[in-house]
Amino acid sequence: MLDIKWIRQHQDIVQTAADQKGIAISIAQLVDQDDQRLRLLQKIEQLRQERNQKSEAIRAFIQNKSIEQAEQHKQLVKEINQKLGSLEEEHRQVEQQCQQLLLYVPNIISPDTPQGLSDKDNVEIKRQGMPTSFAFEPKDHVTLGELHRMIDIPRGVKTAGSRNYYLTGKGVALHRAVQQLALDWLADKGFTLLEVPLMVRTEALYNTGYFPLGQEQAYKIEDEDKWLVGTSEVPLVSYYDNEIVDVTEPIKLAAVSTCFRNEVGSAGKDVHGLYRVHQFSKVEQVIICENSVDVSEQMFHHITSNAEEILELLELPYRIMAVCTGDLSQKNYKQWDIETWMPSRQAYGETHSSSILLDFQARRSNIKYRDADGKTQLCHTLNNTAIASPRILIPLLENHQEEDGAIRLPKALQKYMNGLERLEI
Repeated sequence: MLDIKWIRQHQDIVQTAADQKGIAISIAQLVDQDDQRLRLLQKIEQLRQERNQKSEAIRAFIQNKSIEQAEQHKQLVKEINQKLGSLEEEHRQVEQQCQQLLLYVPNIISPDTPQGLSDKDNVEIKRQGMPTSFAFEPKDHVTLGELHRMIDIPRGVKTAGSRNYYLTGKGVALHRAVQQLALDWLADKGFTLLEVPLMVRTEALYNTGYFPLGQEQAYKIEDEDKWLVGTSEVPLVSYYDNEIVDVTEPIKLAAVSTCFRNEVGSAGKDVHGLYRVHQFSKVEQVIICENSVDVSEQMFHHITSNAEEILELLELPYRIMAVCTGDLSQKNYKQWDIETWMPSRQAYGETHSSSILLDFQARRSNIKYRDADGKTQLCHTLNNTAIASPRILIPLLENHQEEDGAIRLPKALQKYMNGLERLEI
């Protein structure tokens, strides 16, 4: 959420961000609504002042035994109270409308974000490694998973419907191994590991900027004020809701959690295999730091580097894409996606994402710190996907396959797989 005073002073910037992100909101309408709120508030304060003056006069009249004048002023106070009641209700409704509109106002966009309408306009800024070439006809991850009895999609669909799956045997071991590798890597980098709730209150999803625009992507717990999380970013940021924190050094948090996404609007899109599923696990990095764009940029490169290093440990080719204005979510100021080479797609597929949010989440969540002068300031927040599985299994299986169907395990994973160097059929 942006500060309404800042919005009033920078209407063009905010409207441009909304237009570029494809969010249908009129900033001029919001400002008009806020003007109405301020006018009502001014009238309310004037009437309250007038009521206080008349109440003082009543006390003086009573002391002077001017009963008739005291009664006249009591009647005037009664009339003022009636007007106040009406104005306060109108103000409450207008303020509620303002707050509702504010929830749709997007974060501003960084100056170095490329212009564009969709992910097709994202810009490659780095490439690491070359797409894997094979001297044989490579298999896709579903075929490999079935050969190794580690992926069972038909039974997943039978049990839970489309975009569901079972991992079995070596698939479970590999799924757990990549997560533990990422957790250990982040712990060594000074991140505090948390086990987080998978169900959160509606407020937590609003506070972290996932609602109202992402509501259709979440699963609600019927008859309760709770939703299943689509990322542990939500409970990680919410950990410090309504607190004043110490960010002398940036707060670095990480969690692994099961995540749930409805994937509304993705029918017919990436339907094959494990790329786009309703349930997955993700190791998430969250940073909470001081209100400084320079510090946020430093932390942005830090969390992105962590994800890169994990991919390099997995010996996978990847590229980094600067996400364009039209592909940027409401809450993000700047975003880079990491895409890993997936031979079966003959293309890079998104596996990681890094985002700067400035104080957008902290304002909604009321997370502050004290600056050098002792004044409270809103924090900045950032997040990154360190690893997401089973999606990462797609490039892991496909890039490391051998002609006989065996799968070579990267050295960094072997200790998490009981020392195995290859998965044999």
